[in-house]
Amino acid sequence: MVVKVYGPVYASPKRVLVCLLEKEVEFETIPVDLLTGENRRPEFLKLQPFGSLPVIQDGDYTLFESRAIIRYYAEKYKSQGTDLLGKTMEDQGLVQQWLEVEAHNFEPPVLNLVRQIMFSSFYGLTGDKKVIKESEEKLGKVLDVYEDRLSKSKYLAGDFFSLADLSHLPFTNYLVGPVGKEHLIKERKHVSAWWDDISSRPSWKKVLDTYGLPF
Repeated sequence: MVVKVYGPVYASPKRVLVCLLEKEVEFETIPVDLLTGENRRPEFLKLQPFGSLPVIQDGDYTLFESRAIIRYYAEKYKSQGTDLLGKTMEDQGLVQQWLEVEAHNFEPPVLNLVRQIMFSSFYGLTGDKKVIKESEEKLGKVLDVYEDRLSKSKYLAGDFFSLADLSHLPFTNYLVGPVGKEHLIKERKHVSAWWDDISSRPSWKKVLDTYGLPF
């Protein structure tokens, strides 16, 4: 059964697409236009009652929330494709730890920068300079922790590429691209090397080539 992934042009669904490619799982994509409110239509709300993306349908099984989805497929197809969870319980604990760090410490300030710089510009508005400054400072402190961690291991959970690294791809791509804050990555030697590594993976390049930059 081919997995259906809704909303491939947006950032969070791209987490799912990269995971499926790494796990060598066949999928098809279903476009959802947030700007015209397709995500608020009754048929979509039956799949995702909060009206957000992504959603997957795998036969009769429906799942939403991008990190829940990538955890599901990394476990379901653990012996297939790239092992994104680690070989030992200790490895798996670190993967889950850094995946939580990405969700609760990394993405929130990046998302603030995306909203205040990229989205504001898209709608012809001026971002809140105070929020931008505070978010950049907060993100800088998070990246200092990453710099220390990545000085000791190639990837966040150890010396293997995992869900913890994969989950950073869409929003870091915003950061170094349309948000214009690439210096936050490049001025940290180990973070910069890590980003160059994970962003050059064939799976991520294929997602960008096929579905474009995260919207």
